[in-house]
Amino acid sequence: MDEFDIAEREAHVVGSGPRIAAVPGEEIDEASRALIVAVRAGAGAPPMVEVPEYMRTVVKHPDIFRCQMEMGAALFRGRIAPRERELAVLRVGWLCRAPYEWGQHVAIGYRVGLGPEEIARVRTGSAAPGWSEHEAAILRGVEELIDDKALSDATWDILARTWDEAQLIEFPMMVGQYVATAYVQNSLRIPLEDGNPGLVHA
Repeated sequence: MDEFDIAEREAHVVGSGPRIAAVPGEEIDEASRALIVAVRAGAGAPPMVEVPEYMRTVVKHPDIFRCQMEMGAALFRGRIAPRERELAVLRVGWLCRAPYEWGQHVAIGYRVGLGPEEIARVRTGSAAPGWSEHEAAILRGVEELIDDKALSDATWDILARTWDEAQLIEFPMMVGQYVATAYVQNSLRIPLEDGNPGLVHA
């Protein structure tokens, strides 16, 4: 497992309060709200009562907000199976030590069929026993992309036995999207919402 002090990390990236104040929910325009609804529907989230604070913050940059929501929706309806997608995203969230992203995607992981033991193993990553060869390659691919910014031939070859070319294109794009999201959430110090226990969630 990638060892670090969870309480110390969360105090660093969420404990001091947000660096940029979120837009009040009633000020979110209908076009932006529709993008948020589409992303949440793709994630299988329950009906929205309140626009999440992260989205109410990023909407202050309308062009980036629109692009991120559209990319998120594209990935949720993408070529990679939901269970495999969430294995990758959870590994990103853990390696980026991203409380908001990890906690959110643990909940999504449960919705797409991951169990508590599997989610706990994601924290150890590709070296953990119990993964199929393909699952281990997904996790190792995330590790390689974050460490080396490229996939090794060995990992590529394993993924290519199961995935088609579109999925192989989607994979590094997806990892990059969620690394960027973790950077933004951590740097803006987006607070954890009710129901998101952060890095302790498993």
